[in-house]
Amino acid sequence: MNAPADIRNAFTVDVEDYFQVSALAPYIDRSRWDAIECRVERNVDRILGLLADSGNRATFFTLGWIAERHPDMVRRIAAAGHEIASHGTAHLRATDQTPAEFLDDITRAKKVLEDITGVEVRGYRAPSFSIGHTNPWALDCVAQAGYRYSSSIYPVKHDHYGMPDAPRFPFASRDGLMEVPVTTVRVGSRNLPAGGGGYFRLLPYATSRWLLSQVNKRDRKPAMFYCHPWEIDADQPRVPGVDPKSRFRHYINLHRTEGRLARLMRDFRWGRMDEVFPEIARAA
Repeated sequence: MNAPADIRNAFTVDVEDYFQVSALAPYIDRSRWDAIECRVERNVDRILGLLADSGNRATFFTLGWIAERHPDMVRRIAAAGHEIASHGTAHLRATDQTPAEFLDDITRAKKVLEDITGVEVRGYRAPSFSIGHTNPWALDCVAQAGYRYSSSIYPVKHDHYGMPDAPRFPFASRDGLMEVPVTTVRVGSRNLPAGGGGYFRLLPYATSRWLLSQVNKRDRKPAMFYCHPWEIDADQPRVPGVDPKSRFRHYINLHRTEGRLARLMRDFRWGRMDEVFPEIARAA
């Protein structure tokens, strides 16, 4: 069941490599990052191919650490008509930083990306959706750093993130700053995750498609979906010693994801965040 033809959704990619994922952080010391072979570029190119084949555009929330080492990849993304946005510099959760550290991290990432592309970076996404009730100051920092919108809140209950009572659709979080939450579907008194990530790999494709279509058909709103380049990389090195829950979450159905993304791009219309949500333009 496809989405209404008059609704375009936002497709987003969090550009980071497998060894930078928060769930694997206890097993991979940051001091080793530069010694590990990056696989992100080949995986981003595959996602760019899927987007080109389907005639869709997307927003790439790009880690500053990655951009500094792969500037030509960032330029290719922008040259293909996609939006470059920020995922911070060092993939540190906002909750693990002081306000000063956080502001420095997101300011540096914005400058790096703008220097590479020559285009203003308006969007930011916190690693692991780590903005919520415990750190509302983080949104003040995002506004202070000059971003126009954030996509850092997931209105669900989760053991690592989530703000279940947050609005489900874009809202003004600060003067001049819009928050675009990850998409959920309201069922009874709960929000069900519908915006991608690990849930997209875990659930049958038909379930994910149905959830997204509910937002378009019942709410008459655009959805926002996210994925990571490492999620289509079934051959990525296995990190030893990972606890069973983290291992399951990270590796489940990696071999199915690329095919599912190809179907998703056929079943829905997709665009950049700044194209899909007019609230972003009004915040500028």
